[in-house]
Amino acid sequence: MATMMGVVNLDPEHDFLNELTYFRCGAAAPFAGRYRLIDFALSNMSNANINEIAVFARNKYRSLMDHLGIGSEWDLDRKRGGLFILPPDWNDPTDVSKGDLQHFHNNRDYFTRGVAQYVVVSGSQFIGNVPLTEAFRHHLRTEADVTLISSTFETPEEEHKQCMKIINDDNGWVEAITNEKANNKVFTGIYIIGKRLLLDLVEECIAHGKDSFFHDGIKRNIDRLHIQTFEYEGYAAVINSLESYYKQNMKLLESENYRSLFFDNQLIYTKVKDEPPARYNGNINVKNSLIANGCDIKGEVENSILFRGVKVEPGAKVKNSIIMQRCRIKNGADLEYVVLDKDVSVSPDKKLLGASEHPFVIAKRKSM
Repeated sequence: MATMMGVVNLDPEHDFLNELTYFRCGAAAPFAGRYRLIDFALSNMSNANINEIAVFARNKYRSLMDHLGIGSEWDLDRKRGGLFILPPDWNDPTDVSKGDLQHFHNNRDYFTRGVAQYVVVSGSQFIGNVPLTEAFRHHLRTEADVTLISSTFETPEEEHKQCMKIINDDNGWVEAITNEKANNKVFTGIYIIGKRLLLDLVEECIAHGKDSFFHDGIKRNIDRLHIQTFEYEGYAAVINSLESYYKQNMKLLESENYRSLFFDNQLIYTKVKDEPPARYNGNINVKNSLIANGCDIKGEVENSILFRGVKVEPGAKVKNSIIMQRCRIKNGADLEYVVLDKDVSVSPDKKLLGASEHPFVIAKRKSM
């Protein structure tokens, strides 16, 4: 029976969230009140019964390691297979590989020791509840060399400009991979490929001095590879900038979007933290907000997302904002269009104001 192993390749993803990636990689950025961006890639793989998953990480992965642990939340705490966090190997003086090819090349043992014949590769910037089992069946049925998972957006948005787009024929065979702004068929960054073909392409790219597996191994060989598409039709979002991060969080305040992303067909898993329910005290006013466990609300909260353990003191107002874990909004403070990273303290009567297009962001552990 054909099976897949997984790779979450974070190497091409740089510090795309500005202040929120000062102390962490983008994949570890908190999202939607209790999740991290990497949870979607791992959950999609786990829901497809993939029990061998490697995370290719190069920089700022301490927070990521703390979140992932041994992978128990994704059913990856196993004696055989399981979760592997694999930075590139720097100890081979003969190694000439560059870019993310260094991860693929220096972690060959991960692939050769695995029993799966196919590999699904994903990043962390695409948010969706992707049915990888269906995509894999499509890959096998069409006998493709590579299957790219796409998502079509009715109206292209600013964050889609950075994404690669797919042009395919009526039978789903890829004819071109472009950066055309008007094309609304977005490549999600998720693809399925045979393991043997992957390893051969890695060696070929290194031999020619290349540095990107997808661009140099797949995109540039589109004329000789049989590349299919699989269209993902569920709720989808791309997060590759601070502006898109804020916008996609805010969209989840619409209950239909939240249910579609997290509960349709399969679940999204994350690290479990046992905390008491949120507490609402005194003369409060809470409207249309996501309030996580452990929060203590004594002021006003509207159209906002509060992560675990946030304290809003009496007279404080939080509107159209994202407040991460253990922040404290003191008496009389007024926040609108603000993103606070973890452990930020806002002093009494302080007013912070941003805009929906450019939210005001404060990095971790600051006092204002």
